[in-house]
Order: sequence, then C-alpha cells, then structure tokens
Amino acid sequence: MPIRPSPTVRGRRLRYELRRLREECGLTIDQVVSRAQDDFSASTISRWENGERRVRPADLRVLLDIYEVDPDRQEVLLTFAREARQRGWWHSYGAAIPSWFQFFVGLETEAASIKAYESELMPGLLQTPDYYRAFLNAAPAVGNDDEIDHKIDVRSARQERLTGEDPPKFWAVVNEAVIRRVVGGEEVMSAQLRHVVELARRPQVSVQVLPFKAGVHPAMDGSFTILDFPGASDPDVVYLENQTGSLYLEETPQVERYTLMFNYLIAKALDPDESLTMITRVADELS
Repeated sequence: MPIRPSPTVRGRRLRYELRRLREECGLTIDQVVSRAQDDFSASTISRWENGERRVRPADLRVLLDIYEVDPDRQEVLLTFAREARQRGWWHSYGAAIPSWFQFFVGLETEAASIKAYESELMPGLLQTPDYYRAFLNAAPAVGNDDEIDHKIDVRSARQERLTGEDPPKFWAVVNEAVIRRVVGGEEVMSAQLRHVVELARRPQVSVQVLPFKAGVHPAMDGSFTILDFPGASDPDVVYLENQTGSLYLEETPQVERYTLMFNYLIAKALDPDESLTMITRVADELS
C-alpha cells in the first residue's frame, strides 16, 4: 500500500503557501532578500516558490519570521517542509518509474478524485498485469523481463489505492476503441474487460464508454487525467503524457477547459450501466 502523506503533494502545497504569504505581506522577492540579511538569494526564493527547489526547514523558518506567521501555523508549514524532503514509496522501485512520471505518482497517491479520458489504452489503474505486459512488449526499447516485472509491480502498487482504505473517486471515460482493440490475445483481453466490470461495481469507481456512434468530440487529439485534491490550497492538476515525457497544467483556465471537456465526454458517453453492458458483451464475444 502506498504510504501517505505524499511528499510531492506536501511540497506543492508549501510552494503555493510561500508565494501567498509573501504576496499577502506586500513584499517583492528582492525585499524579502534584503530582510533576510543575505541568508539566500532572489533566485533561490523564486525556485522555492515555483517548485524547482525544496526549501530546508531552517530556511523556511527565516521566511516565516519575515512574513510574521504565527507559531502554530509555522509548525504546520515546517512539517510540510520536512515531509516534502522525504522519499515517496515509489522511489524504492528505482528506474521502473521514469523521473518525469514520479511527480504524477506523488500527486496520484493523495488525490481525492481522479478523472481520466483514454482514447486507445485502458486506464492504468484498471489494467490487469497481463494486459499491461502485452502493451509493454509492443513498445520499442521495452527492456528485459525483470524491468517489465518491476513496471508491473509499480502499477499494481498504484492500483491498491482503488481497493484499499479511503480510496479516491475514480471516473474513467474510455473510447470504444479501448474495449474493442484486442491486447495480448482474446483470453487476456476478455479477462481485462471482466476486471474492469468488477472494479466498476465498486461505489467509488465509474467507467463510461464513449461509443463510435457519438461522433466528433473535443478530446479526439489525446488522452488526459484530472487530479483533484481535498485541500483548498491544493489546486487541481491536468496531466498529459506521451512516450517520453509529460506535461502538467495547473493554471485555472487550463484546468477549467479540461474539466468542461470531461463533462462533455460524460454527456456523450453511454451511462455507467449501459457501458458495463457493452463491456460485458465484448468480453463474451472474445470468450
């Protein structure tokens, strides 16, 4: 079971708090530097605020004194700083998780809800090991069997959130191509579809199929995931992924655009019961 709290989320929350506190005091970064008596530079403060560098608790205490933060609130933020410098559970898997994907895993670990649209591939949190193995074996530069096994182990660890204590709300919309494209052979694909049906019967999991007959839709140019967090100080994140990297969108207009897009897909897709009926029918055809 992934260990919480997530250092990624703690670090993200802390950087938002640092900028907010400075702006509430009406201070520029240069003014903070002058008050800090050369303890650190303007570029260092900027990196702390944009997440490029983690702030040490000792440096954070200097900033909080400048911002006149009360002692109780200081202790909360100092705890965030300590937790942000810890290693997340995913670090134990080493190279099985690319560096560009580690940030997403850290966010996913503590998300309250996860909304995903997939155009070609079953969402990772719903994949069976055999389905994922078949996909990995189709990719170039896949690596050896041990590396594939490690990647599958990582995916299995991530999936434990859906079936463990305090699971997130997971809502997936999948293009009909996802359930029609046979991955790993008919037996593997049938088992994958039945696995999705089983998970979708859980109260916190919803799966909808966007049928081909729905026609044109705004997400035809790619898949995306929206992560929502329980704290008001943790804004939603839109995650976009490709074969060699990822992109995170955090600005409000960007997140709102993808949220509207997801809501549109929900409206165009079959409802959850109709979707499970279709997925079961396709699984039966494969059997």
